[in-house]
Amino acid sequence: MKFLTNPAKLAKIFTQTRRDFLKSTAATATVGLVGGSMAGKEVKAFAYEPYPLDDDLETVVTSCAHNCGSRHMLVAHKKGDVIVRLSTDDGTHQGDDAYGTDTEEKPQLRACLRGRSYRSRLYSPERLLYPMKRVGKRGEGKFKRVSWDEALTDIAKSMVHLKETYGPTAILDQSYAGASYGVLHKSDQIEGLLGRFLGMFGCRTNSWSVPSYQGNTFASRMSYGTIQDGNEDDAFMHSKLIIMWGWNPAYTFHGGNTFYYMRKAKQRGCKFVVIDPQYTDSASAYDAWWIPIRPNTDAAMMAGMAHYIFANNLQDQEFIDKFVQGMDEGTMPDWAKGQENFKDYIMGVSDGVEKTPKWAADICGVSAEDIIKLADMYATTKPAALKASWSPGRNAYGEQYARMANALQAMTGNVGKLGGCAEGVGKGWHAQGVAYPYDQFANVWFAAIKSDRWAHCVINYPNVKREEIGIWPRGDNTDGQIPNIRGIFWQGSDWFNQLTNINKEIEAIDKLNSYGEGESLLVCMDSTITPTGIWADYLLPIATHFERHDVALPWYKGHYYIHRPKVINPLGESKTDFQVFTELAYRLGFGPGYNPKANRDYFNNPDAVDEAYLIDWWGKVQHHQGVEWTWEEFKKRGVYKFVFDEPHVAFREQIEQGKPFQTASGKIEIFSGQLAQITDWTKTSYGYYIPAIPKWIEPWESLNHPLTKKFPFHMISPHPRWRTHSIFNNIPWLRETFSQEVTMNASDAAKMGIQMGDIVECWNDRGKVIVPVYVTERCMPGVVVLHEGAWMDLDKDGVDRSGNPDFLTKDDPSPAGAFTYNTVLCNIKKTTLNHRPGWDKLATARSHVFRRDL
Repeated sequence: MKFLTNPAKLAKIFTQTRRDFLKSTAATATVGLVGGSMAGKEVKAFAYEPYPLDDDLETVVTSCAHNCGSRHMLVAHKKGDVIVRLSTDDGTHQGDDAYGTDTEEKPQLRACLRGRSYRSRLYSPERLLYPMKRVGKRGEGKFKRVSWDEALTDIAKSMVHLKETYGPTAILDQSYAGASYGVLHKSDQIEGLLGRFLGMFGCRTNSWSVPSYQGNTFASRMSYGTIQDGNEDDAFMHSKLIIMWGWNPAYTFHGGNTFYYMRKAKQRGCKFVVIDPQYTDSASAYDAWWIPIRPNTDAAMMAGMAHYIFANNLQDQEFIDKFVQGMDEGTMPDWAKGQENFKDYIMGVSDGVEKTPKWAADICGVSAEDIIKLADMYATTKPAALKASWSPGRNAYGEQYARMANALQAMTGNVGKLGGCAEGVGKGWHAQGVAYPYDQFANVWFAAIKSDRWAHCVINYPNVKREEIGIWPRGDNTDGQIPNIRGIFWQGSDWFNQLTNINKEIEAIDKLNSYGEGESLLVCMDSTITPTGIWADYLLPIATHFERHDVALPWYKGHYYIHRPKVINPLGESKTDFQVFTELAYRLGFGPGYNPKANRDYFNNPDAVDEAYLIDWWGKVQHHQGVEWTWEEFKKRGVYKFVFDEPHVAFREQIEQGKPFQTASGKIEIFSGQLAQITDWTKTSYGYYIPAIPKWIEPWESLNHPLTKKFPFHMISPHPRWRTHSIFNNIPWLRETFSQEVTMNASDAAKMGIQMGDIVECWNDRGKVIVPVYVTERCMPGVVVLHEGAWMDLDKDGVDRSGNPDFLTKDDPSPAGAFTYNTVLCNIKKTTLNHRPGWDKLATARSHVFRRDL
């Protein structure tokens, strides 16, 4: 056989052959049509049904709904009762703006890939559509479909039994802002629908610490008296230096338009610095000076910066003298003269150890020269924003990192200044946040413990000290009572998959199992079959935000409201959280009190009642916030964007007008009077000693710890870009963009003979996970990165094959309640065990186990 090798001749022959083939095919088709019944008719052939055009679709403004760090606009394009596609803000939806409007005053609220992929979640094969009752062992994933009446009757009977038998602390509230967040349908730890329901029922143990930012929350309350310490993001445009401490906004939003304003700042000459164990995409995007730092040593580096500033007299002493308590001897309160102040600690006067840049360098791994350079930049550049993000606070003594950041912000005079920064928590403009009934039952509880200590409480009950679980003090004779937890409601949260030390949670479930059938109750309320749901007794299908009427709040940043109509009818037998709790309340005898606008028919038709609550809420918006639009106009336009005369800057009034801070002293308290006056720490919610000033405290696991001989790597578990915690983990469109994998430094990998793509096991004394490895120079040596939120997938030996880092995390919280997700030492080696990626490559759902009729 003779082969042609000339490329030009091959191309010519192929082109001619293809053209001839198409001509002959067309001719044959024409003959066939003329000779048949279609003769004389124009024919348009499609391989599939034509995609609907915009004119064929109804367009509805709505929003995202999840706990991602923002709340963007989604525009649903639907055909009948089916959402065909999703788009986002194009500038026209305010009602008086032209297409493409995107200004500093009214920026577009453009959704990210997660929001735009929501159809895949809405119509997922793992969508929970009917009430389900467990028929196998807890965690086995065997359920049968039951009616709402059977499920709610069983749950109500069990609730009454647990309350009457084990008292008012028997049911644990584990609601969170995962999937049910709006002004009317809200899952929230403190003042959400579940908390009010269990409080009125008279049986509730609350979970009081917030996994994301409890260390920062504590610091802001001690320093400023409030967690509303954040500027709106347009203030970043006025910064000349932005220090992104543990902050990667390319992955984790902290406001709807952060990128827009940061880009503006860059265009205006702002310099960027990133302090992070990884060279992040944000560092790349803003051409930032990257300072790699050992995890959990941030407070030490900040102390070294403070020493340089004091030693060179670069602090803003006028600002300190006027607005700060306890920065130095001269700003100590009269009643605390002689107690340790911050400057004396930093300069070694009080303990004989100067916190010099060299001292800090030995701890944090950043050179003394770089610490000095950054300290000088921050102290001499005005205005400068030190954005102390949450990730370094998710560590042992994470509150000390956040308080140390507050001290640096105050000593440089960058608080309350346009272009400066006080956050912290970062909560900015105050929204009108509650449309559901809000009364004396809003946050009733009979015990409150640190969120990640429930398993410790269950396993060791009754031999538990109050300080071990962070019992919040009460003003009655039940103060300090150890809750006898027999039931859990998971509402809007996948907490079993997301809290620390999952194997300890499994041990706690085993303890509940040992009590016998009917002596414990686990209820999961969600729209998707989550890993948490697999451990439940009852799965209750909750309508998504596309299937109920509500209004979207901005997240901690942003000043707008987005109307959320019921875009489509609920799929299957889904109900809203409010419907479920209202019906349960009627069965338990307090229905009219729980939902005063409703009657018993609310479970079948909530629309009129929901509208009534939202109309009343809008009236408060009009009254308190000066909005002139009617409710009908807001519904028609879909979004209301507030326009301010000047950027919102936290504490501007305190600095410019002399308004006192919300602390006891009326000043920024670097020396906390509240902490200084505590005499018995065991009777506080903290449980253990916390110094009155920010200090460096050695964590229980770090690269400086002797435990590195056994576990030489420090693991951090930041948020991924393609999930919101565990939400969207099962979305194939997003899973195509990334595989769950552990990132490690190239030099570490070379020493161990590990190459890109190898399957490795990461383990410590708490657990083991199997995951592929990603090798790079963008991660500092000794540190590995495994993103949180992967859905657990246990084998018969209890090894997680999906790569969820919370099998390795420790459930001991920091004293102030900070979760210690990033205080983890582990080891790594190549393995013969298989990674089970699920949607990564197999593209198969585990939902078949829920479709049985058992």
